[in-house]
Amino acid sequence: MNATTPGPQRPTIAILLPDLRMGGAERVSLILAGGFVQAGYPVDLVLIKGAGQLQAEVPAGVRQVELGCASEYTALRPLMNYLEQRRPAVAISSLDLASCVLLLARRLSGVDTMTTVVESSTVSIFRRSTAKKLMERLLLSALFPTANFRVGVSKNTARDLAAYIGLPAGQVKAIYNPIIHRDLPRLAAEPVEHPWFAPGQPPVVLAVGRLRPEKDYATLLRAFRQVQAQRDCRLVILGDGELRPELESLVQELGLQARVSLPGFAGNPYAYMSRAGVFVLSSSFEGLPSVLVQAMACGCPVVSTNCPSGPDEILESGRYGHLVPVGDVEAIAAAVLEVLDGRGKPVPAGWLQQFEIETIIEQYLEMFGLPQPDRES
Repeated sequence: MNATTPGPQRPTIAILLPDLRMGGAERVSLILAGGFVQAGYPVDLVLIKGAGQLQAEVPAGVRQVELGCASEYTALRPLMNYLEQRRPAVAISSLDLASCVLLLARRLSGVDTMTTVVESSTVSIFRRSTAKKLMERLLLSALFPTANFRVGVSKNTARDLAAYIGLPAGQVKAIYNPIIHRDLPRLAAEPVEHPWFAPGQPPVVLAVGRLRPEKDYATLLRAFRQVQAQRDCRLVILGDGELRPELESLVQELGLQARVSLPGFAGNPYAYMSRAGVFVLSSSFEGLPSVLVQAMACGCPVVSTNCPSGPDEILESGRYGHLVPVGDVEAIAAAVLEVLDGRGKPVPAGWLQQFEIETIIEQYLEMFGLPQPDRES
């Protein structure tokens, strides 16, 4: 896809985020924003709060609009004002609460902006309290059908959302996240300061993601204890979250203090992926785990639970990586040992093209009915 210089003939695309905190949906939104700019479209990044660690990753050419709100709950009127004044052709949101606010703002403002809501999780099994789950389903069932476009980031995520909100499956389109972008090779080649990644060190088992229950790092730690009993290796989990104290306690309980590192978030996880011996996704559920594709693109062999949703699609039913049952300590350990013994599964370069930014941008523009970069306006 060739870059096209933005001009007045191209309609504006708005991407809504609560803030720029370190998170998968936030990173994907920034990659999308850069892709639309590269395709020749003016892009507004509309931030409800504005603060966050990913500020430095906002692509050049993206116009930031900060609503200055305390949270999504106070953003309705400011978002209506933005829509009325700027009138973007398309507005995209990928976090459920922000998406609901966007749909309400569009309805109340009466503008003709096309709204797109993106579901990035297997929403039906996303853990919430009973009351919150009931409210979530009511809100999504009432508001998501009013969007012009509904997207699930994997085939199963799309089917799950449609069933959850009572729509025919065909009314939620599956479009993968733009996971592989042009800067990835450069970022993968950057140095890593962590001493375990220095040449000559034992192989590193790597995991990346927030320290949250659905990542099931407790199972990974127990599996790693079995692995390190047979192979000299280390485990690094990049990420942070509310389960840090619990996981640190489990590391001590398992006697793994000298072999496990929880260094927190890394601004450039690709450099770690390109140097790891094996990447492990231990999740109990996902939407489309970007880190799995990123690790594959960095040349790192992968082991993943066959959780809903995404790993089975990404790994072509286990052809391009080891798929193991959710929560199975022994199966994860056995698969990791296979990879460390040199029995990883190679990934053809062509397989990963479906996750490239150019491919995804073309699919979005086709859905919106907007010109592709190589077409005349």
